[in-house]
Amino acid sequence: WEFNSCEMLVKGDDVYPIDYANACPDVAVTSLHYYFPWAIKALVRWSAYCVVTGRRGPMDLEMRRYFDVADRDDLSDEQKLDAYIAIADEYFETDKYWAWCEKHLPHLDAAVLEWVQSDTFEHLLRSTVVTTYPAHERDRFMAHFGGLLGLWVKDEKARLGLE
Repeated sequence: WEFNSCEMLVKGDDVYPIDYANACPDVAVTSLHYYFPWAIKALVRWSAYCVVTGRRGPMDLEMRRYFDVADRDDLSDEQKLDAYIAIADEYFETDKYWAWCEKHLPHLDAAVLEWVQSDTFEHLLRSTVVTTYPAHERDRFMAHFGGLLGLWVKDEKARLGLE
């Protein structure tokens, strides 16, 4: 459950959670497309952090703590969300985790950017499309996913100040 998903629809200022608490999230490039590189970076960071630091978090997320917050009538929804974030930050060692990432993985953004632009990634995308879609749809999906990932490359370069 440390790797979970919550899909949202956003319209204006409103956010609608859909398909949340999915215990088997899908991280295929054909599902995440634009967000696939972000997911890979998150998985690499978290996996490296756990392996190198020896983190062995509990299997139980202590859901009772979340339910206790939810049951409180004296807290507004915003205060409850803040309390949930505090519980999650404690569980995931958020401050310690990000400090570790900044110290040990400062090159990860550039490495993933380089990878997504590589022939190796193009081969990964093509082989995924070939094994997922019928022959008559493959060119269309290669163009579709290639375009979305190309937009990610453009946005990532801008975010990193490489444009």
